[in-house]
Amino acid sequence: MIMGIAALVFIPLLAIAIAHFLWSIGRTWPIKDPDLLARTVIGRPGVTRVPKFASFVVAVAVLAAGIVALSLADHAAGGTTLNLIGAAIGAVFIARGIAGYTPQWRAAFPGEPFATLDRRNYSPLCLFIGAGFLLLVLLRLI
Repeated sequence: MIMGIAALVFIPLLAIAIAHFLWSIGRTWPIKDPDLLARTVIGRPGVTRVPKFASFVVAVAVLAAGIVALSLADHAAGGTTLNLIGAAIGAVFIARGIAGYTPQWRAAFPGEPFATLDRRNYSPLCLFIGAGFLLLVLLRLI
């Protein structure tokens, strides 16, 4: 069961990491128009391109989080340090998921289609991933 949960956390993280990596090398997949891609994934007025370096950093960080998720499935790996890292990553994802529903976040990222996609997809996915991390840590402790 724990490996299944880790896989359910890892798979979307891998997809997110791949997308960000592609954006970091100048690809605009899955949207051909760079301006529309920026409005879809960033949502800040005036942003017309996805920043390459920031996309690369996000790709590496998200892939690392996915590797941590898989590592949490192994009870013998990492001990307390891995548990703390997993709990911290889970808290970050949950905080991001909750933030997506706040008026402050909406004011900072009002652009469409990002705002709608954030409420419907991005924030719920962050909540799901964060809950998955916390569940993986909890299952290691019991």
